[in-house]
Amino acid sequence: MSAEFTTLAEFKTLLAAAPGVDQKALDGAEERNGQLTKPPGALGRLEDMAIWYAGWRGNPRPSIEAPQVIIFAGNHGVTAQGVSAFPTEVTEQMVLNFQHGGAAINQLSKAAGADLDVIALDLDTPTADFTQGPAMTEAEVVAALLSGWTAVKDSTDLLVVGEMGIGNTTSAAAIAHALYAGEAEEWVGRGTGVDEAGLATKARVVREGVAANNTPKGLEALRCLGGRELAGMVGAMARARVLRIPVILDGFIATAAAATIGEEVDDALDHMIAGHVSAESAHPALLAQLGKEPILSLNMRLGEGSGAAVAISILKAAVACHSGMATFAEAGVSGS
Repeated sequence: MSAEFTTLAEFKTLLAAAPGVDQKALDGAEERNGQLTKPPGALGRLEDMAIWYAGWRGNPRPSIEAPQVIIFAGNHGVTAQGVSAFPTEVTEQMVLNFQHGGAAINQLSKAAGADLDVIALDLDTPTADFTQGPAMTEAEVVAALLSGWTAVKDSTDLLVVGEMGIGNTTSAAAIAHALYAGEAEEWVGRGTGVDEAGLATKARVVREGVAANNTPKGLEALRCLGGRELAGMVGAMARARVLRIPVILDGFIATAAAATIGEEVDDALDHMIAGHVSAESAHPALLAQLGKEPILSLNMRLGEGSGAAVAISILKAAVACHSGMATFAEAGVSGS
């Protein structure tokens, strides 16, 4: 695919022009849900999720046949500040593990019947240390956005995006702090398992990074404080919106990435549902800022798209019930 945007402004224009939910399909799904052989509301949130999915797919009786999981990997210059318990070499080592089928996300994708793609983004060239200025130039962030944009298959009918990047919980915390203020300490968590001194270092780095970049907002927060893997996720999320592909959000880092476009374009996150709330301490607050209620709460904090991949099966169950159940008339059962 040729480059469909070459600047952040062009990317924002494409996102703003993306289609909304198919109201006819949404109404049809609502109507069908009211006729199924069950008491009204008996399937709880499964009903809401199925109707939401139907509206975005433009089909009042949809099915999920081709889920796609995409993992983006990138390295961060801010790791030089000592914000992670692991060295940056682990990013590339984990990418190899993904490619060889040995990671958790490989097993979870297989269990959910999802195709898995792994995209490493310039691992030999970490982003700049954002305590000294922007993490990426506009050209660099656009290139990463395009990597995500082009990674989404036209045949995909449900998308999960995940990440691998040592230091990226610090990046996500800095984005959240820039977008939603509060104290830096409220947004940092243990990530890969840092101790109390590590937490204090992360909070300092987040404060310094936001200040050094003049508290950037929207896509500028992504450019100045993010990483290539966060931008890759954003590009894929945006492409999914253009194609009306529903997205299941993963944990803290994916949610922070999504927040940058949510702040930039009204309703840009309506095609997304929160797969889970992670054990990363600031994730509940970030989900609350986006108005997203998580499907699962399993005390996970792995990243890799893992929580969202587990939620694929829940959404599949919701859609299967919605589309496969008989109506009262079809079953010859007396309705209310």
